[in-house]
Formats: sequence, C-alpha cells, structure tokens
Amino acid sequence: MHFDIATLFSLLVIQALALALVLPVLMGWRNASPGARHAQVGMGLQGAGWLALLLASVLWDRALGTLAMGLISASLSALWLAMNDWLGRRRGRRLMLALPPAVALLYLLSFDSYVWRVGLSNLVFVLQLLMICVTLAQPPKALEPELARPSRRWRGLLLGCLLLLALLTLWRAWLAVFATASYPDFYTPHPVNVLAAVLSNVAVTLSLAAVLVAWRGETEGAFLRLAQTDVLTGLNNRRAFSARAVDMISMARRYQEPLALMMLDIDFFKAVNDSHGHEVGDKALQLFARCLREQQRLGDLVGRVGGEEFAVLMARCDAQGPQALDKRMRDALALMAPKELGFALDFSAGWARLRHGDRNIADLMRRADAALYEAKRAGRGRLLAEPGLEG
Repeated sequence: MHFDIATLFSLLVIQALALALVLPVLMGWRNASPGARHAQVGMGLQGAGWLALLLASVLWDRALGTLAMGLISASLSALWLAMNDWLGRRRGRRLMLALPPAVALLYLLSFDSYVWRVGLSNLVFVLQLLMICVTLAQPPKALEPELARPSRRWRGLLLGCLLLLALLTLWRAWLAVFATASYPDFYTPHPVNVLAAVLSNVAVTLSLAAVLVAWRGETEGAFLRLAQTDVLTGLNNRRAFSARAVDMISMARRYQEPLALMMLDIDFFKAVNDSHGHEVGDKALQLFARCLREQQRLGDLVGRVGGEEFAVLMARCDAQGPQALDKRMRDALALMAPKELGFALDFSAGWARLRHGDRNIADLMRRADAALYEAKRAGRGRLLAEPGLEG
C-alpha cells in the first residue's frame, strides 16, 4: 500500500480542525473546567499548526514554518496542561509554557540551516511528548480512588502511542542531522516519515478519546465529591464519614490499636442564627469546620454529621488524644471567632473508645453522643468521655 505524505498530513489537518470544532460542542466552553479548556485549545492549535506547515510549502515558507512550529509546540503544551488538570499537578509548568516561543525563535534564527531548524524543533517536540508521557505514567493524584484504576486503560493506550511517536520524531531529528540526503524535506517519503505521519493521525484520534474519557472522569469525580462532601463546610458528610470509618475500624481491630471517636456540637447555635441570621450561622459552621480541619492529626477522619454536629475518628489514639484536640480547637476558636464573626464561639464534646463488641461506627457514635449530651447538661463548653474512661 502506498502512502502519500501530503495526503496523510492533509488528513491530519482536516481531522484536527474538525475535532477542534467538535470539542467545544461536546464539552461547552463558557462553563468548561480548566482541563477541558486546555484540551480544546490544544486541539485547535494542533490543527492550525499542521495547516500552517502545509501552507508553508507554497507560501511564505519562513513565516508560516516558524508559526507552525510554535503552534504545534503550543498544542503539546496545552495537552500537558490538560492532563495535569485532570490527573494531578506535575513539575515542569514553566518549561512547558516557555517551549513554544522558544522553538519558534530557534526555528526562525536557524531557518537557513535545514539541519539545525529541523533537528532542534523535532528535539523540542520529543521533550514535550516525553513530559506528557511522564504525566500519563504516574499514578493520578487528582482522581477519586474509584476512578483511578479505570483510568489506567486510556492512559496506557495514549502513553504507548505518544512514546512511539516520540521515538519516530527523535528518529526524524537524527535523519535531518546525520542523514540529510535521505530526509531532505518535510514531504520526503522516507519510511520513518510515513510512519510518523500515520501515527500522528492515530495520536490525534487517541488524544480525542483520552480527552473525552478524562473529561467524563472529571465529571464523575465531581458528582462523587458532591455525594460524599458537605457542601457548606467541605468536610465528609455523614454518609461518607460512616463509609470511610469502616476501613479505620478494620485496621484498628487487625493491628489491635486504640481508636477513639470524638463528637463536637457548637453551643447555642440556634441563638447564633436567631441573633445574627442564617448567613452568619453558615459562616460560623464554616469557621468551625476550618479550625477542625487545621487542628486534626494526620490520618484522622473528620466529618459534619448533623446540623451543628461534627465528628472526628482518631486512629492510634489514647485518652490524651481527644483532650489535646479539644484544647487546640478551643484555642483556635478563641483566637479566630471574634475576628471573623464578631462574637465568641464555643462547643461541647464527648468521646468514646472502640470496644470489642462494637459492630460499626454507629455503636461508637451512640456512646460518644451520650457523653456529648452529658457535657451539655453539665453546663456546656467542655469535653466528657463515655463512662469508664478518663475524660
């Protein structure tokens, strides 16, 4: 089968430009996430870059060729940014943003030397492709655990394609520098050039598939977070708190480690709403949640389990753990509440320790709640333990 280079790259231009028009229709633009916008911009830059490269053979070779190099490089940077938005931040952002103008400048300054302009521009593309591959190969930091494992399929497929494309691009750079006679121009029907043209078409298609799957994963992750997160405070809601407590209880039992549950309830919260309004009441809840998040130990599980009631599940925790957290919380609220709310904010708390007979988190919560309400009956503003423990 005979492959015509000009035809292959013409198809690449048509495909990339068509996909650049399709993505905003599928994803939307105005309310699109940063990852979606980077992907859309990247696909548009890809199509514009290849179009400029094709036109450079008949019009303004120096100007359009330089523009093409910058646009193609910028499209790879945009794809890297999109993957970073979806999979988690990686090092190299400044480098990726600097490479497109750098490659355009290098191409322009070395235009009269075919060896230098083709060799250097292809090496820059190889670097960018490898940086995208590194992002795809690393475990995703931004995906929900439920979505991280399924993402391996599309990440692996795109990774393999881009690695092969990087290898062929590096090979083209080698031909331009060390075997110029066999690769004298962009349209040379050298086997490596043909393979690179075919694979570029495949890579654009796979990039579209990866972008759509990643975007779907981002949407599913947002729904998962909404289902598991208290919207007002950003903490785990009661359902997510109970679900995640299962693993902590299992680990504590397996390794015979102490586990404590602390319940905290804002004192006189109804009076806050009645005196200052529900908007200020919401700010009080958000302040309390922020203090709790800042004062928790690494590995603690924190959630909002009721209107003004919060829970902290503390692993490897002795009797001093709840007392220490209680003091840190009271100190933090004494410092921050008057500044941010204009009045003091206090709370009552109770705690319980995991027992052998506890079936689940609900058993712990009942005992910690009982201790909490004992604290309220005793005058509020204090921490009490369940009967039989030192409070």
